[in-house]
Amino acid sequence: MYYNLDNPIAERKTKTVYKDNDKTIKLFIPDYPKSDILNEALNQARVEETGLNIPSLVEVTKIEDRWALVSEHIEGKTLESIMEENPEKKEEYLNLFVDTQISILSKEASLLNKLKDKMQRKIQEADISNDIKYELNIKLESMPKHKKICHGDFNPSNVIIKENGEVYVIDWAHVTQGNASADVARTYLLFCLNGKKEEAERYLSIYSEKTGTEKQYIQKWIPIVAAAHLPKASEEEKQFLMSWIDVIEYQ
Repeated sequence: MYYNLDNPIAERKTKTVYKDNDKTIKLFIPDYPKSDILNEALNQARVEETGLNIPSLVEVTKIEDRWALVSEHIEGKTLESIMEENPEKKEEYLNLFVDTQISILSKEASLLNKLKDKMQRKIQEADISNDIKYELNIKLESMPKHKKICHGDFNPSNVIIKENGEVYVIDWAHVTQGNASADVARTYLLFCLNGKKEEAERYLSIYSEKTGTEKQYIQKWIPIVAAAHLPKASEEEKQFLMSWIDVIEYQ
């Protein structure tokens, strides 16, 4: 099938995203691992089967010798842009954001990769001492094992609000199954990495209040999640993340 690539809507280091009528085409760079692309497609399909509001996967294809994932295009605005346009409604939108995440975390998909396995692998890849890796792995192994769907990159730019108010969540490249609080800790860090510390703290409070989860328990995940984020972080982000990788602070 022919796809029109005249309308790019997002560009990243490894891919460019295009809109073609009612389709979204995620076109990867030439040397991007085929296994990662096929794994992302499989994960998206598995999450789609849970009934969550996510873009439907249409096909996996090649366009000019580059792999592409084609999905249903969700027309609407990102929650991030809506929050920026309506700062007076920040509390309302943060509540919607948390409710959306809670909905995702209420689901299970037993064939997804395990969050703990992914974090162990990322910690091993991180540029930190073996002593710190050891301590982080001990901490990770001690955390309760759950099977909840964890988005892995849940932030307001990945939440789309349609004109009719329907909420959709996009970009399932990093989804795993595991402990909900690990996913919450990652979202907290993403807010902080974007310079939104105030939103990060309010987000954490709202999630804690709505679910009855102790903040301290979520905070125990922060050094682990920060270390797992290190391998793909920029130099500026690495300095910030290293400040969180203190395995003593959250004992």
